[in-house]
Amino acid sequence: MSKRVNNLPGAAPPPKSLLGYHRQLAPAAAVKVSPLCLGGMGFGTAWEDIMGSCDKEKSFELMDYFYSQGGNFIDTANNYQNGESEAIIGEWMKTRDNREEIILATKYTSPWRLAEQDTRIQSNFGGNNKKSLTVAIEASLKNLQTSYIDLYYVHTWDFTTSIPELMHSLHNLVVAGKVLYLGISSTPAWVVAKANEYARQKGLTQFSVYQGQWNAAEREIERDVIPMCIDEGMAQAPFGVLGMGYFRTSAQRAAEKEEERDGRKVPFVDKPQKTIMADTLEKIAVARGTSITSIALAWVRTKAPYCFPILGGRKIEQLKANIDALAIDLSEEEKETIESAVPFHFGYPQEFLGGAKGAIYPQDAWTTKRLGHFDWVTPPQAPKPHPL
Repeated sequence: MSKRVNNLPGAAPPPKSLLGYHRQLAPAAAVKVSPLCLGGMGFGTAWEDIMGSCDKEKSFELMDYFYSQGGNFIDTANNYQNGESEAIIGEWMKTRDNREEIILATKYTSPWRLAEQDTRIQSNFGGNNKKSLTVAIEASLKNLQTSYIDLYYVHTWDFTTSIPELMHSLHNLVVAGKVLYLGISSTPAWVVAKANEYARQKGLTQFSVYQGQWNAAEREIERDVIPMCIDEGMAQAPFGVLGMGYFRTSAQRAAEKEEERDGRKVPFVDKPQKTIMADTLEKIAVARGTSITSIALAWVRTKAPYCFPILGGRKIEQLKANIDALAIDLSEEEKETIESAVPFHFGYPQEFLGGAKGAIYPQDAWTTKRLGHFDWVTPPQAPKPHPL
């Protein structure tokens, strides 16, 4: 029997860790989530050749620790590990009897039945269309052993499905109680803005979260997607924040030539600028007595008002270090050092309107500055980190 506590007014007890300081997900989504999202892409063994092995036992240990420290935000997709990821998370929630405490995110669109040889025609087991959506949601609900998904993503844009077909089909899932909030990933900003405007005009559910690649060495998302998210009241759930395992310094890479590297082996996500960035992050990390990945995480968390990094990993010590990194408050000088290490240009029209750092708010536009002196409302900022 669970222990009962009184329901009288008073402050909640202090959180067990920094993960317990929850936040509203987005202006457009009032649900409360932990500041980090646990990524389930590695849960399973189907992809162990490229990601390393994280079987059910290890996955349970990671989720147990995350949950014990106050984490309630978990991300997966129907194609991850050929469905093993969803199944493991579903079994964990069932075993721990904590489904209502978890904010569960999953996705559809990517091909997810390619490993099933008895499926002869694959045409509609992927894509954004209504048939794909209808089949995918039922399979995910069964896999996850739940009657609803808290946050359901369009995984990638397929450039074939019309905005009306997509938004009406997704809204129907919300009306049916199978989905609470909608998200979208790896999709051009113009598509998301167009979809949300259509939803507003038709009284449909809008996208409230964008999931995309974002780290200190890969900042392309800042050109159009981040300004769009801020204007639309959407949160960001970035992946690849820690360089997808490739924030490796020059010294580390030299050592790796002598022995095979453990863990993730996805060479196409590696880029030369990640080595340059790792060398820069290392200098700050050494000065602060922490790790490269902790500095990388601290940098991205404060880049937008509603940013919830998705973090994977296969070891408890990695997860613990990521939670401890929530206390790091980088100085403006440190941020400038990081951002100048790898050249990034906003390009046209951002730089034309606001200079080298682009333009998001009215105070950024040089043409407005020529008209006079104005007092502007301060743009929303991410909360300051709590100390350990």
